[in-house]
Amino acid sequence: MAHDDPAADAVTGPGGTPPGPSAVRPDTDPNRYDEDGGTSAPDAHVGDTSSAAESGDRSPSPADAALPPELAPAALTLFGDRLDLAAAYAELLVTDGVVRGLIGPREAPRIWDRHLLNCAAVAELIPANATVLDVGSGAGLPGMVLAIARPDLTVTLIEPLARRTSFLIEAVEQLGLTRSVRVFRGRADEAASGSADRYPISGDVVTARAVAPLDRLATWCLPLAVRGGRLLALKGSSAAAEVEEHAGVVARLGGGEAAVRLCGVEVIDPPATVVEIVRERVVGQPRPAASKRARAGRARRR
Repeated sequence: MAHDDPAADAVTGPGGTPPGPSAVRPDTDPNRYDEDGGTSAPDAHVGDTSSAAESGDRSPSPADAALPPELAPAALTLFGDRLDLAAAYAELLVTDGVVRGLIGPREAPRIWDRHLLNCAAVAELIPANATVLDVGSGAGLPGMVLAIARPDLTVTLIEPLARRTSFLIEAVEQLGLTRSVRVFRGRADEAASGSADRYPISGDVVTARAVAPLDRLATWCLPLAVRGGRLLALKGSSAAAEVEEHAGVVARLGGGEAAVRLCGVEVIDPPATVVEIVRERVVGQPRPAASKRARAGRARRR
């Protein structure tokens, strides 16, 4: 699996996932993926991530997080009485998120239509009181958005890179979501298999946005879903072609026939495109990921 980052250890502290059994607790296309297929939600899914200084753009401003009046009805429909919380998250993204390289400065003025509303629309596919695992969460899209829009969900944000998990932990704390959102610092395969230090985790729903093509995405995400659970992959115009191309891989992994869903019809334009795959069969069992100490020992023996 790509991006074997040495920082893939559990995050503790507010919003973090401590080791142990309580790991899960209460371009024009925004959904493109990084060509290297990384599982860390490459920054490409939120646009150009060059800093404002490097790109010659002005410094990030909270004004960029303002909800455009024409989008207010859709935002109210999707976030309801938690719209203020969504606005606070939007401000974090366009200020601290830009400064720390998680959001491209050119994306800031489009944070609502291209990102927040696009992600929130996916909530219509998620059953009540579900556990959601967001693979390659990056800046928290879509996992953080879903946690804001749906307070009944328990969400784990899975992300291997330190600078991203640091941002996520701080955002969870600042937004007051520590009771429903946790951050797992590690790769998807480590989350599914566990290790000497951490129990494996699984969820009713596994989400991913702009992470990888469908074959690799299914390989990483389906083992995280319980039997009968589902993968919801936010995709763009390539969705139908990917479903057709990778149907064999999905079937071998125990997934049912992939379906392309349009979310937020008559609420947002364009609707969010989501590939939905139910995990019908458990194919094999993931091997426990080696602990950091064990990997170091093997390296010394070589």
